[in-house]
Amino acid sequence: MQQKIIILDFGSQTTQLIGRRVRELDTFCEILPYNKFPQNDPTVIGVILSGSPYSVHDPEAFKVDLSQFVGKVPVLGICYGAQFISYANGGKVEKADSREYGRANLTQFDSQNPLFAGFEPNSQVWMSHGDTITAIPDGFECIASTANVRYAAYASTLQPIWAVQFHPEVFHSVQGTQLLRNFVVDICGSKQEWSAASFIDTTVNELRQQLGNDRVILGLSGGVDSSVCATLLNKAIGNRLTCIFVDHGMLRKNEFSKVMDMYNGLGLNVIGVDASDRFFKDLEGVTDPEQKRKIIGRDFVEVFNAEARKITDAKWLAQGTIYPDRIESLNITGKVIKSHHNVGGLPEEMHLSLCEPLKWLFKDEVRRVGHQLGIPDRLIKRHPFPGPGLAVRILGDITREKVRILQDADDIYISAMEQYVCPDGELLYDKVWQAGTVLLSTVRSVGVMGDERTYEHPVALRAVTSTDAMTADWAHLPYDFMAKVSNEIINKVRGVNRVCYDISSKPPATIEWE
Repeated sequence: MQQKIIILDFGSQTTQLIGRRVRELDTFCEILPYNKFPQNDPTVIGVILSGSPYSVHDPEAFKVDLSQFVGKVPVLGICYGAQFISYANGGKVEKADSREYGRANLTQFDSQNPLFAGFEPNSQVWMSHGDTITAIPDGFECIASTANVRYAAYASTLQPIWAVQFHPEVFHSVQGTQLLRNFVVDICGSKQEWSAASFIDTTVNELRQQLGNDRVILGLSGGVDSSVCATLLNKAIGNRLTCIFVDHGMLRKNEFSKVMDMYNGLGLNVIGVDASDRFFKDLEGVTDPEQKRKIIGRDFVEVFNAEARKITDAKWLAQGTIYPDRIESLNITGKVIKSHHNVGGLPEEMHLSLCEPLKWLFKDEVRRVGHQLGIPDRLIKRHPFPGPGLAVRILGDITREKVRILQDADDIYISAMEQYVCPDGELLYDKVWQAGTVLLSTVRSVGVMGDERTYEHPVALRAVTSTDAMTADWAHLPYDFMAKVSNEIINKVRGVNRVCYDISSKPPATIEWE
């Protein structure tokens, strides 16, 4: 049986990050709402309680019956989780004099406690809480402090319970991974058997059992998730998989032919459908971003459905849904707050069963599985690209001419990024999570070319660094690179006379402009 860590989500923005850190320790984990602990599951070897936007004293604060798992498996509380464990056992949690946020250092810690094995003196941690623990319950002891937080960490002397008021999952907690390793591997006893290779072997066998001799349809997008999904299915069932790649006319320059060539090189059975005329007609005059998305989504479903109906013996629809899609689709009360980006509604409409081979993987794990499957880097390392394509990177209505302008500008930008070698020898493209160009087609700016004034459109370049797209910072691109790209776009792309760079982070901005 596959071991797993259960992470109970109390609403923290970093809960997914806890999950990714655990997976990086070659250990399977599952993120569940705080009130959905799985009863009588022998594969659970430990429980982590996440942070929360609430105070334990808030009437609406999320609370859990700790007796479901305390004393049965090791437990680690993080931030709110630590405060809740103290509160529930008779300790004291009070409002801090000032919100404790940012870097701190452990002024003392119990080096004999297994949670802090291997820690260096004065280790830096990251605090983010408004309440603080002022007294721990009977049967517990303090095992770490900072200059301002007496109970930075504490543990039970009677049961396998540990709690930390800082966030070991974030980058700024320098030895946070060491702490999680100590808990997951040494305390919980993980055998560290979760890996890309083991996932492929297990999943291929499960797909063969699940699908038998049935035929499967998959919608390809040219992105990492659908490409890895297709390759896994191809490995499991071969030519009983039929892939459909719809061109809505708003892909990157020459994207349709390039991606079709790559898929054919992987031995996939792919049907390419050029439906651009329909999409451009239906988008004519539409400027509202949400309306654009709805039209493109509707048309995609109808085009895909029409093509799929030609495969009369298909019984399954496969989708490249990944774990964050599913976590984001449900909040911790179980209500839908965000539908994921795959082809929603098609399985019911087409009377097909749904197959989601990647549903347990984070994005970085999808890429590792892709490498293990032998998929070329040019597919695996591709930046995320919005489903509606360049339609949500054109401010204003959509026309073929505007798409042409944006495709040309974007091609110069991305091609230059793929060729620029940084001082450490790594390509600039590989250092960036996502990059793209935005056409401000509702704006015109004055320029001078030769002896003539111009009145044309500006474009904005966007590049961000991230690990999971939940948060993102603008990428600090080299000045020489930006100067070259700007000059080339203005000189070569008819319709553009100004290049800007977007230095907004997420939050408060989003990665895409629409």
